[in-house]
Amino acid sequence: MAFAISTRNAVAILVTLLLVSARPSSSTLQQDFIHCLVDNTDMAFPIRASFFSPDQNATLFKEELESTAQNLRYLTQSNPKPVFIFEPLYETHVQAAVVCAKKLQLHMRLRSGGHDYEGLSFVAENVTPFVVVDLSKLRQIDVDLDSNSAWAHAGATVGEVYYRIQEKSQTHGFPAGLCSSLGIGGHLVGGAYGSMMRKFGLGADNVLDARIIDANGKILDRAAMGEDVFWAIRGAGGGSFGVILAWKIKLVPVPATVTVFTVTKTLEQDGTNVLYKWQQVADKLDEDLFIRVIIQPAGKTTKTGNRTISTSYQGQFLGDSNRLMQVMQKSFPELGLTKKDCIEMSWIKSVMYIAGFPNSAPPEALLAGKSLFKNHFKAKSDFVEEPIPVEGLEGLWKKLLKEDSPLTIWNPYGGMMSRISESETPFPHRKGTLFKIQWLSTWSDGKASEARHIEWMRDMYSYMEQYVSKKPRRAYVNYRDLDLGVNEGESDAREWGAKYFKGNFERLVKIKGEFDPENFFRHEQSIPTKIG
Repeated sequence: MAFAISTRNAVAILVTLLLVSARPSSSTLQQDFIHCLVDNTDMAFPIRASFFSPDQNATLFKEELESTAQNLRYLTQSNPKPVFIFEPLYETHVQAAVVCAKKLQLHMRLRSGGHDYEGLSFVAENVTPFVVVDLSKLRQIDVDLDSNSAWAHAGATVGEVYYRIQEKSQTHGFPAGLCSSLGIGGHLVGGAYGSMMRKFGLGADNVLDARIIDANGKILDRAAMGEDVFWAIRGAGGGSFGVILAWKIKLVPVPATVTVFTVTKTLEQDGTNVLYKWQQVADKLDEDLFIRVIIQPAGKTTKTGNRTISTSYQGQFLGDSNRLMQVMQKSFPELGLTKKDCIEMSWIKSVMYIAGFPNSAPPEALLAGKSLFKNHFKAKSDFVEEPIPVEGLEGLWKKLLKEDSPLTIWNPYGGMMSRISESETPFPHRKGTLFKIQWLSTWSDGKASEARHIEWMRDMYSYMEQYVSKKPRRAYVNYRDLDLGVNEGESDAREWGAKYFKGNFERLVKIKGEFDPENFFRHEQSIPTKIG
């Protein structure tokens, strides 16, 4: 996440002019940064081992830059690179990094998990020089069953948080993301949906406290930052208000037995009509049941046959298979779920099942923190309020079959999501939403075919406009989409602000203007300090 710095005193301006005129190398900037860190921290540590720069070791720098990056589109040679990467070991190091970046007129990008869909955690298209502060070493997790809570530091992955909870209890969990390699720091600041959101709401709905660093380098908890800022950081997206150091999360009860299943229907197996029925019932099912649909072309086009569309219904049920079968036979018999499709397991194993781990993988696999999804891709999102008619689905199938490797995932709402007010957090997509759609197109040949795939995505997105939310057409901030506009003018900010946050955008702008008036924490779609 990117940051711009505005310093008004004469000394700082003079320093800036000298730096620009001398055109310092990355090694010089790094040396200045290190000297500043030493001056602003009283803790001895192997400081040079915490830096990665192309001047010192190009191979290690490349490995570190690419280590958690999910969207490979932003790792091409033409994309801007940071002058160095800094991996702090302690919170005081992060404080000093903010102070020193401000002093040296360096822009910052913060990275906890590296999953930002538009690469905003490690790329700055229009800002040089910039540095990446990587929080991956700050990953301590403290679970306290007596208070049903846990503190999780920003660099910990969602999978690690789940693992540490189940280490202490088989009947406690946390309702956050489906992808286990997400960094918890950036995940919760965007809302954080998961397979238990119909029962317990979003991850951000279950945050009790937080520790952040403001633009002055001060560490603030909930009481010190105030309720307005605490409201803002639970859904406004990363990089606007401060550095998230840690979250205090509320644990939720989970049963000892959880049931999962995957049932796949192709078009030839009445897939279109089954999906039409799913749209009508998915948000109304028992709150213990979450059924998402993963949709993609299947098979290969040959002389004797054509690709079809595969719709895979992946479910997690907070209970045993007997009760699940009763729910399904009553509410969604069209899927044809059988007892043989059901797999009973612990909650932690169900999390791994949804995340794509093989059934044989032990829970310890969650500690690896490696992304199972690294591709060149373009993504978009939508929210749906009325079932898409059969003819709309058939038109979508034609679009999907024209693309090489498209994927779309439909996640059901309803339940607790419908009972939480739109203004409770910045995340406004609540009552009236049937389901959320994630659109993806992936490719493996980098820049060679990028333009073609992005053009397809935009064409498909245009086609779907008639079937999704309107005035505004809404989007999920954790699925960043720079097509919606960037911070180049008030009209652009209003456009993407309304789509991500609806009526909450104005309040976010007001809080930003008061909490970070110099706009130190800034990137292409950060909350602006004013919009007129």
